[in-house]
Order: sequence, then structure tokens, then C-alpha cells
Amino acid sequence: MGTTFAIDLIPVDTRGRSAPWSWRAALSTEPPQGFVGFGATVFAPAAGTVVIAQDGEADHVARRSQIALLPYMVGQAGRVRRGPGAIAGNHVVIALHERGPFVLVAHLREGSVRVAVGDHIEAGQPIGQCGNSGNSTQPHVHVQVTDSVEWSRARGIPLAFSTPRGVELPAESQIVLAARPEPGPG
Repeated sequence: MGTTFAIDLIPVDTRGRSAPWSWRAALSTEPPQGFVGFGATVFAPAAGTVVIAQDGEADHVARRSQIALLPYMVGQAGRVRRGPGAIAGNHVVIALHERGPFVLVAHLREGSVRVAVGDHIEAGQPIGQCGNSGNSTQPHVHVQVTDSVEWSRARGIPLAFSTPRGVELPAESQIVLAARPEPGPG
């Protein structure tokens, strides 16, 4: 499955919160604009060629409340029927080489995608903004690497981050300090 090694990057404040806690967080939906990451610039995680760039999916309300998640869960089947674009929302796919692997960066903010199919991009180049489009309950960026863009048969490939300690695979719920990737060699 293509999502096997996927990672959701959820921007948080210095207290580890994606948004301040309020009664809405406990009982209702919340506007995505109240979240730390909403609208933050998303940078290309690797150099390559853009093979898919989708924009125009609306950002929807955030849902941290179990009560507010119920209608969202009921709508899940409809998103699946509409296909991968409805799941990924606004997204960019970067081919690292002509035949892959492919890096999917999903749930971008509506109207923020800055690249187009065929663009050659560098690691660290802005590609959009963090949003809440597609199959997303709060603003975050979903990243996965696959061997194919035929999503029904794609297999996930592990991804790692360059850190001051070297190359690392993040642990579940690990807080990763954000740093803009260094541009790769020309």
C-alpha cells in the first residue's frame, strides 16, 4: 500500500499544540485559520520533476472533537469514491527520477500550489502552503514516497530526514524541529 510509510507533519506551537484549546475543540468544528500551521509555506522535500499538481479543493473546517468527527467519518466513503484527488486534496507529486520514486505532498491550502506539471524543482523550493484539504481533520502536510503514481497498486517506500545527527527515520509522535532543506546540487 502506498501509505505504508507515510508521515503526517502537524505544525505545533512551543507547547506542542496544533491550535489553542477551546470549547470548540472539545465539542464542535474549528476554522482552519486558528491552527499554527495553516498557511505556513511548504517546501519541496527533494529535487525532481513535478508530475502532478492539483489545486482548487476547498479547505474545510477542522475537527478535533470526537462529536465533530462523526459526520466527517460518514463522508469518508464519498471521498474514497471520488478518488485519490479527493483524499489528497490539493497536492503535488515530485518524481525523483523519470520512473520514480515519487514524493506526494498532500493537504495543501486551496490556491497556494506554486508549481506546475513539468516544472523541475529543487529541494527547499516553496511548493505551496499547509492547508486542510482532502482527507484531513486538521491542518497538516501528508508526505509519502511510492514506487508508482498508480495509487491503487503503489507501494510505500520509507522516508527519512536529514538532521544534525545524520539521517533519521522519525518515531511515532516525534516532534521534528522544522528547518528549510538545503538546495541540492544543480
